[in-house]
Amino acid sequence: MKNTAPPMRDIFRTGQISEQLHALPNMKMPELWALWDQFFVHRPSRPNRTHIESRLIYKLQEQAYGALPSGTRDMLADYGARFSKIKTAAPSTRTLLPGTTLMREFDGHKYKVTVLPTGGYEFDGQRYKSLSAIAKLITGTQWSGPAFFGLKGKKT
Repeated sequence: MKNTAPPMRDIFRTGQISEQLHALPNMKMPELWALWDQFFVHRPSRPNRTHIESRLIYKLQEQAYGALPSGTRDMLADYGARFSKIKTAAPSTRTLLPGTTLMREFDGHKYKVTVLPTGGYEFDGQRYKSLSAIAKLITGTQWSGPAFFGLKGKKT
């Protein structure tokens, strides 16, 4: 019969990790930040103790036992995308071919924009990186360029 008990080094390591994890809620914030700085390059812009502790717990376990296999991470990301109640906007799948001309009438004037091969746009002899910059120039206010030029469909 094969011995299925974990090696003593694993039992010792599990005890150490358990002690570290149980100590986190009793640590003062400067101690948590010192630990955070060992694992992460940047601190969160809106610190929340629960978030900080959960991220540190994950990192301590990852350090002791290794990271999740990439297949497991991919599966969890897929589950999150499929079953999350938090919905994000789907990225636009519309691409404009170079040479495409966009026309828009605004305040009695007709405006013409050409899509450049470099991915930018030409308007009135000038090059622009985004349609939104052109829409702002035309209207004088902040606009979504794709919406201004009729590239976004109306929600039904």
